[in-house]
Amino acid sequence: MQKELVNHKLIKEALTIRTVEEKFLSLFSEGKLNGTVHTCVGQEFSALAFAGQLKKKDFIFSNHRCHGHYIAFTGDVRGLMAELLGKESGTCGGIGSSQHLCNNNFYSNGIQGGIVPVAAGYALGNKLKQNDAIGIVFIGDGTLGEGTLYETMNIISKWQIPLMIVCENNFYAQSTAQEVNLAGDIRQRAAAFDIQTFKGNTWDPELLMQQAKEAINYVRDEIKPVFFLVETYRLNPHSKGDDDRDPKEINEFAEKDFLNIFSKDISSYYNIYHETINKEINDIVDVILNESELPIDKYYQERVNENSDNWLPAEPINKRQVELLNKFFREKITTEENMVFLGEDILSPYGGAFKVAKDLSFLRPDRVFSTPISESAIVGISNGLALNGFKPFAEIMFGDFVTLAFDQIVNHASKFHHMFNKKANCPVVVRTPMGGRRGYGPTHSQTLDKFLVGIDNVKTVALNTFIDPVIIYESILKEQHPVLVIENKTDYGKKILHHPAKNFIYERNEDEFPVVRVRPAVSFPTLTIVAYGGMADTVNSLLNDIFLETDLKPELIVPSIISQLPVDVIAASLNKTSRLVVIEEGSAYAGIGSELIAQLAERMGNSFKVKRIAAHPVPIPSVKSLEHIVLPDKERIIQEIKVSFV
Repeated sequence: MQKELVNHKLIKEALTIRTVEEKFLSLFSEGKLNGTVHTCVGQEFSALAFAGQLKKKDFIFSNHRCHGHYIAFTGDVRGLMAELLGKESGTCGGIGSSQHLCNNNFYSNGIQGGIVPVAAGYALGNKLKQNDAIGIVFIGDGTLGEGTLYETMNIISKWQIPLMIVCENNFYAQSTAQEVNLAGDIRQRAAAFDIQTFKGNTWDPELLMQQAKEAINYVRDEIKPVFFLVETYRLNPHSKGDDDRDPKEINEFAEKDFLNIFSKDISSYYNIYHETINKEINDIVDVILNESELPIDKYYQERVNENSDNWLPAEPINKRQVELLNKFFREKITTEENMVFLGEDILSPYGGAFKVAKDLSFLRPDRVFSTPISESAIVGISNGLALNGFKPFAEIMFGDFVTLAFDQIVNHASKFHHMFNKKANCPVVVRTPMGGRRGYGPTHSQTLDKFLVGIDNVKTVALNTFIDPVIIYESILKEQHPVLVIENKTDYGKKILHHPAKNFIYERNEDEFPVVRVRPAVSFPTLTIVAYGGMADTVNSLLNDIFLETDLKPELIVPSIISQLPVDVIAASLNKTSRLVVIEEGSAYAGIGSELIAQLAERMGNSFKVKRIAAHPVPIPSVKSLEHIVLPDKERIIQEIKVSFV
């Protein structure tokens, strides 16, 4: 190609990206950068070909090597530089730093593969809005080892989601050469899902620009996905240093690099451009270095959770919990335009394994999506929909399978809001049935709730049979941050307050996620019991037995939200009883009871006696039924209370 015919505007844009990246490396060496840095030197024309040719209404999801994509899409050089220098004027206030950027429909996260289903969900949102906007998600060849990528390719093909996956193939996954890790043909992986594929390289920029434009137009016009393989090469190490590649190989690609060739063949223009751009960037950095960082007290304001002390009667409802849940979703799927319901086997007439989704797809077929067995992609797509203004409800068929979506919950849903300096909300809802006593064994009857609490910026809620679940779901509908909902399998078929204990009063407070209190009707309690979810109903059936066999008058406290325990309510009860029993269906070690007791001890010292009752960690050979071994039952609960307090 004749270099004098190349678009000089394109050259200057590529040179801007490269100069910024080289400045970052220099600043890192000087100890002035906030965090690490992964540069894209050698890959600049990929960013310009794809991110640089999108419309403003389109979107980008990028990864740890995102600076070129960001500059090409937003033009915000100053915001990027201030971000990596940790300044308040940075695009995310200096909080996200190199890998975590959010600005004008641009999002990046450093977790390999996880951004692909999120991008798919965002693109699905645009398709539902019918706004003619499309999106691109950038991956590296190393990402081809991640299973969530293939879950997503299957779905975007079946659902015809307008998303382009751009694979920047620089032949290395960090330090490992591609031939060590990767089998087969890269394009054929996408083609196997019936996705249109393209191929280009960064050593012929003008041709790549044309090919990228063709692919972009295909996604927009056909409303279908594309996989574009871009062969390229990063001339710098994966991160700051530690480059074990053969220097001869690096030199060969450096000689092939278009900007390097241009700098030799048309040096007069190159020198002028480089000098001008370098001065502009140095001037920007000189100003930014004198700016201030975001004060932590300005960003973070600790919220104190206070429970309501106004109590209302808890009323029985002559309907099963699952009927009430289904009624809620039937109503909302037709009235809430931003609601989307996703999950496995949820299309009617089947309506899901536990029938919560019964008839939903008949009512709104455009808002109910039956998914493959792809938990990571289900939650990832839901995350993307949530970022795009929807209220997605993702059903995980059994709670045991939620672990397959853990990356999407912990590294994506929970973090978007804060790592982007509050510029994005992710109001995703993940629902799942959980718990034992149905004989489903170790892959369908686990109680994993303790692994789902303690995730920053995520509320974990456990339904119970003491109050209408609609009350809780109305609060969830208003939430602007992620919510995980545990629905106990044994409770689905029970009616609300179906067997109230005699001589006890049932009431709930006015918290957004109400606390239920079951107290003796005519005397003060002498024992505080805390239980939640399905275990709460089990304990409720024992209240009179506990009194008859121990002479202790129990007061049962049932939280709805288990990630923010109602310490105020429990402490008020403990001040009367001085005895606490925490009963949970999961195992005791590092469980929810442990957290509750720690918080109470910090507040009340050693002024109360305490006992945890939970699942046995190992079977007891003398007991025949595995579930009686594992789960707290009537005999064991009463016996342990006797031993501890009588």
